Amino acid sequence: MSFYQSLAKYGAKYVGEARLFKYGFNLSPMYRRSTARIQTVSDDLLQVSVRLPLSYKNMNYVGTIFGGSMFSALDPIPMVQLINLIGDDYVVWDKSAQIIFKRPAREHLYARFSYTTEELEQIKARVATEKEIDIVKITRLTDKAGTTTFCEVHKTIYVADKAHYRAKREARSRAK
Repeated sequence: MSFYQSLAKYGAKYVGEARLFKYGFNLSPMYRRSTARIQTVSDDLLQVSVRLPLSYKNMNYVGTIFGGSMFSALDPIPMVQLINLIGDDYVVWDKSAQIIFKRPAREHLYARFSYTTEELEQIKARVATEKEIDIVKITRLTDKAGTTTFCEVHKTIYVADKAHYRAKREARSRAK
């Protein structure tokens, strides 16, 4: 169990999962460097919103938000959100990502991450039968109104039954 997982497990008892998710991300050095901040987290963790301000810390040579800041603002959230939503019986990893830049960002950007209870049930049902699956989550960085998209990130997330994942790793170790 990582430092962050231990903190989440024990800290949630005292401040609540949603509050810990928000402030844990906003205070962690790895996420702070993106210059983005989580604005809201629903009590059930199904909805997370992020703001990425345009500032001297993330401005590139031509005065727009650096693409790396745009990606890093979005990168960890879908995976960590899913881990917290589906529980300890699953292994969840980021598998790949694609960022599609639509237009230069010369203003603050916003993103919304969401899962539905139906989506979570489908993931669990598929893993129960297939043992391991890939899902794709698409997140957009937009203007405040949500009408103009500046970039889109397609994240492929691997989800597996924990027992299946361990057995698969052990089999690989024995084969070496």
